[in-house]
This record gives sequence, C-alpha cells and structure tokens, in this order.
Amino acid sequence: MAEVTLDELVKEFEDVVAVDHVSLDIPDESFTVLVGPSGCGKTTTLRLVAGLERATDGLVSIGGEVVNDRRAYERDIAMVFQNYALYPHKTVEENMRFGLEQQGTDEEVIEERVAEAAELLQIGELLDRRPSELSGGQQQRVALGRAIVRDPDVFLMDEPLSNLDAKLRVQMRAELNKLHDELDTTTVYVTHDQIEAMTLADQIAVMDAGEIQQVGPPTFVYANPRNMFVADFLGSPSMNFLEGDLRRGDAGLVVDYGTFEHDVSEAHRSKVEHRVGERLVLGVRPENVGVAEEGYPATVEVVEPQGEKTVLELTVGEDRTIHASVEPDVDVSVGEEVRVAFDRSKLHYFDPGTGESLTFSEQTSDAADPVATER
Repeated sequence: MAEVTLDELVKEFEDVVAVDHVSLDIPDESFTVLVGPSGCGKTTTLRLVAGLERATDGLVSIGGEVVNDRRAYERDIAMVFQNYALYPHKTVEENMRFGLEQQGTDEEVIEERVAEAAELLQIGELLDRRPSELSGGQQQRVALGRAIVRDPDVFLMDEPLSNLDAKLRVQMRAELNKLHDELDTTTVYVTHDQIEAMTLADQIAVMDAGEIQQVGPPTFVYANPRNMFVADFLGSPSMNFLEGDLRRGDAGLVVDYGTFEHDVSEAHRSKVEHRVGERLVLGVRPENVGVAEEGYPATVEVVEPQGEKTVLELTVGEDRTIHASVEPDVDVSVGEEVRVAFDRSKLHYFDPGTGESLTFSEQTSDAADPVATER
C-alpha cells in the first residue's frame, strides 16, 4: 500500500509560512492534484513529501509509515520535474538507467525495466539519442520513463507539462491518464493549470496562501465550491459574483442590487433566511447564464467566439459586469440589448465578509430563472 498522509504539515522560511497546517489523505493508487495560483504552497508541499524540504512541524506518512526523518532516496518515490532534469551528456537509455545503477540494481532487471518503459512510452527508437536531439515532448517522455523504471510507491510530478505548447500539453495529458491507468501507482501532481487538474485528477486539493481550501473529486469541487476563492479559481471565465442586500419581498426572499433584484429559490431559502437584512453574494458560473426571452435587460459589451462556445461580457443594471458562455449559434453583437437568465439549480450564495459558501453542496432542481426583476 502507498497511501500518502499529510498531518498538520507546516513549512516556514524565516518569517514566511509557505505551508500552513496542511492535512490531506492521498489514497493508494489515486491521482491527486495540488492546484492553485503561484506562491500558494503546492510545490513546497510536494517537496516536503519528496524529502527535498524538511518540515517545520507536522508529519508525512507513506504506506502508513512516518518518513519525516528519511532522506529523499529512502522514501521510494520518483519525481518528475518541470525542467525534465536530464543529463545532457548521456543518451536516453543512460538517463533512464542511471537511477537504477546508483541503487545497485541487477543488470538484467535494469535492461528489462528500461525496455518495458520505452515500449510503454513509445520511445524505443530514441534510446541512443541525447536530450539535445529530442523535442520537448520526447524529453518529457524520457523524464517519465526515468521515473517509471524505478517502480516507486509514489510518483511526484511538479508541473511536468508547463514547458510544452498547448497542443502537446493536451496530448500528454491524455497519455498521463492512460499511463496512470496502466501503472496503478499513487500519483501526486502539482499544477497551476485548472484544466490539467480537472482532467487528470481523481481528487483535487485547491490551495491558497499555504492552506488547502477544498478537497474532493474535481466535478464535485467545481459544482460545489466551499468558498469564493475556489469558485473564482476554478472555471474560465471564472464564476460571476453579484453582491446585494437580502430582504423579504412580496414573493419571498430577494437579493436587492439597487437597480434590480433577484428572488431566492425555495431550495436555497432555508440556507440564507437567517441573513435577512444583511449583504450576501450571489455566484453563478458563465455556462449557467443564458440569453433568454425573459429576464433582466443586459447590454452586450464583448463577444468572444471560441469555437465550441461563445463568451459574452454583459452589463446588467448600471455597472454590473457578468460573463455568459453560450452556444456558438447564439447571434448577438456588441451594443445589443438582450435579456439574460440564470439556471436556478446552479446558483450559489456566499458571505461577503468571510467568502464562505452559505449553500455548500446544495442540490436544486428548479428550472432556469430570470436573472432579476426590473425595479
């Protein structure tokens, strides 16, 4: 078993707390992605697991054993770096063999593992070449092969695709998925790219300021963000936020934005009713905003065709800007007046002070609803 457990892990650099009491369970054979913006602590967390940094406090366990006092080479992990870290004077085969040779592995075992990894990664014809003779994608495969031949308990990957062009990143994401399915090895992967996180992970851990904000299956975290940071970070364009006053109206609870208002669906009322008379934030993702026959008037400010979708920037009310991701056949133009509606089943409400969700994990089944009622 190669489950990885982080228990109240802390890493301080002088006055900077890079990792702040991080606790995380990484199941055996899972693909867990640490995702967040630059400086959030995800790479430092990975380096603590690898043994490349010493924890200020807390525990790192691999396979049920605490490894804080073990050096990196004693932890049975293999790491793939952002810059590949290949020896330029060695051939592909020599790069892949090197770690095993240092461990004193039997020659027959080395040859067998290198041959198997080369076949798996389709780099058999490259074994006699040096890194300078390879493309970026080929170098990445060699770096993966060097890790695979180690047959480790845990793979640690630090933004391994960030140096590749967009098309090759897509291809390598698919190959990493297939590779994980074939190897069934616990993988911890670091990235700032939310698309990589969503497409690769069994579970994601969203980090900010050295803390884990939310952990869970990617689709659940995306649909049920625990706070405004997670809601804003995941998604492109990010979630729309509209802040207003919650009050009682003729038909129930409404959020008053000054020049327009939005009624709270029945499914959400029990979660926000205690906040009547206070400010709250309505959150809705762009794909849950539609151009409709009924709704509040909005002005189209920007139209961005993106092939499979069109992203609209809209102004509602006097100065509220929102984004909508609509079907590419929706025919609108800049300056046009349209009406917009929200999908009531996909709304979120947040505390504007703490950023915490008031409706976390709510599941509603209401139909699409106009964004607001004209005042």
